Amino acid sequence: MILPSAVARGVAEGTVRLAFRRWAKPDVRPGSTLRTPAGVVEVESVEPVDPASITEDDAVLAGAPSAAAVRAALRGPEHHPTYRIRVRWAGPDPRVALGANDDLLPEEVEEISRRLARLDRAGRHGPWTRAVLEVVEAHPERRAGDLADLLGRDKQSFKLDVRKLKNLGLTHSLEVGYRLSPRGAAYLRAIRDRPAPDPPSR
Repeated sequence: MILPSAVARGVAEGTVRLAFRRWAKPDVRPGSTLRTPAGVVEVESVEPVDPASITEDDAVLAGAPSAAAVRAALRGPEHHPTYRIRVRWAGPDPRVALGANDDLLPEEVEEISRRLARLDRAGRHGPWTRAVLEVVEAHPERRAGDLADLLGRDKQSFKLDVRKLKNLGLTHSLEVGYRLSPRGAAYLRAIRDRPAPDPPSR
């Protein structure tokens, strides 16, 4: 389940408490958490609902202009159930605080290097982490598809790899493209003089 940025901000501000989705089966469960641009959102409840019973008050709590707009925004086959999801803001995304730290100790640099080496070994494209960090550094706010093309990669696997770097606090996702976090930029500065691994296979 993905919350649009504006809806996620509404959850963080306390003005949005509901979401409505049409699914064959629930995509989230109570207690699930979602990482959003506005922080971590927790799912409190998931209940089937008749779309016709969605009220104007529900629409306000979903950040929508009207109940009709909520129903019109439902995606998927109409025979699939509609679910009413109650959500709350659970706090800032810990990756944001992690990514803001650009004062890396030598042992932190080595720990990041070890974790990236594990990702490199597990990748299907050969060593890829440094190449991806460097292409994001060189081309901030560039579309993911463009960056993937620069590395001879397909867009979907490239985006999944950037997400792995984001989980380490090394990149930030933007409305279009990415940029290095302060932590990611500091890490690249720290290893700049080291020889790069062989580039990903093309």
